[in-house]
Amino acid sequence: MLNERNLKDMLYQEYARIGKSLSSPKRLEILDLLSHGPKSVDALAKCTTMSVANVSQHLKTLYNSKLVKFKKEGNFVIYELADEVISNFLNSLHALSEKQYMQVQQIKEEFLNNQLDIEGITLLELKDRMDKGEVLLLDVRPKEEYEKAHIPGAVSCPIEELEAKLASLPANSNVVAYCRGPYCLMSAKAVEILKAKGINAFRLEDGVREWDQFV
Repeated sequence: MLNERNLKDMLYQEYARIGKSLSSPKRLEILDLLSHGPKSVDALAKCTTMSVANVSQHLKTLYNSKLVKFKKEGNFVIYELADEVISNFLNSLHALSEKQYMQVQQIKEEFLNNQLDIEGITLLELKDRMDKGEVLLLDVRPKEEYEKAHIPGAVSCPIEELEAKLASLPANSNVVAYCRGPYCLMSAKAVEILKAKGINAFRLEDGVREWDQFV
């Protein structure tokens, strides 16, 4: 017969299974990438600069912990988060880490300070200027991430396609670029490209998840 101690031991043992699977920085990165949309093993390997074999091993651990699921599409195996609650957990983990560890904020600021002459814009400023029709909002993430979710009114323009599409941007437009959020620098790269072509551009530090919480 189970007593209270047995019950708690069994319960926390199950909790620890999740904790153990999250002990790898690379597995956390994989989960963060999947929170923006499903991805193939090859795509995850490219984003994380790991070999396909290493990514597959990390995915196996995450799958055994019921944090990811997969499906086959032709010759590709596509992974995604097992439940949207995992995305919410990642948001809380990021917020907690930034609050408890000064190094997290310092690392972020160091990255951003390396992006010269890039002016930021807040979510409140973005909403106000979009309501007034003053800015063009570009989503520079991969198209499949845009299709999963995006800020209303944003135009999909993956970073690798940006230079080819510069001529199609409205003349004298003020452009705001955004990507996966505070720890993603695709939008900073996009602003650099735009400004180099004489386009007035700003970076939105936040992403879709932050926008959803804001509105």
